[in-house]
Amino acid sequence: MAEERGECLYDFHNVALSPIESLFLNIAILSIIVISLIRGERSLRDQSQWGMLVLLAVFGVSGRILLDPIPNVQPVTVLVLLAGAYFGAPRAIALAATIALASNVMLLGHGPWTLFQAIGWGAIGLVGALLNNYILVEGRVRIGHLAVISVASGLAFNWFVSLSILLESSPSMLIPYLLNGLVFDLYHVAGNVLFVAWMASPLGDMMYRHRSSPAFEAVRDGAPN
Repeated sequence: MAEERGECLYDFHNVALSPIESLFLNIAILSIIVISLIRGERSLRDQSQWGMLVLLAVFGVSGRILLDPIPNVQPVTVLVLLAGAYFGAPRAIALAATIALASNVMLLGHGPWTLFQAIGWGAIGLVGALLNNYILVEGRVRIGHLAVISVASGLAFNWFVSLSILLESSPSMLIPYLLNGLVFDLYHVAGNVLFVAWMASPLGDMMYRHRSSPAFEAVRDGAPN
């Protein structure tokens, strides 16, 4: 009897999901993570920047992994832009590198491209810090401005990461590779705009509660003398 029950349980958990069903399942799991992170943020003391960055890293890593079925759609670009605007370049760069390395090592595949991704997202975090006065007004996110920057950042990121093929291919392959990837560039752009519309305001409010100094000061402090 116990063996039969075990077989039934095994068969039940051996359900095959279609790609669309898997995607909806992953989105549901990501939504649970988002709700949990929002509740977790409320327990942080004010100006707990590193605690907030840990929560953002969890969201970025889980978002990359769970949304992997949709090519180039992930929340990381918008996350590091906001982190740069609120917390400054050094923390945004640390967040970018952590998300790229952790998600690639865990599931997505680790290789030389991870370095390009870390540098690319780190540069986007720097852009967010340098343009914090354009992205934010009195601590609030300017949705339209952030959307425009996220579009440009998504395209620049994809093209920069594409340079990693030069490690194994000739330079003559770069232009055809970029042209073949235009559809995926559009996926990244569309995903960024959706993430800005969906999460920029609530994330901005949370980051503002843990912001201890203007972003430009963090850029200055991180710059060499």
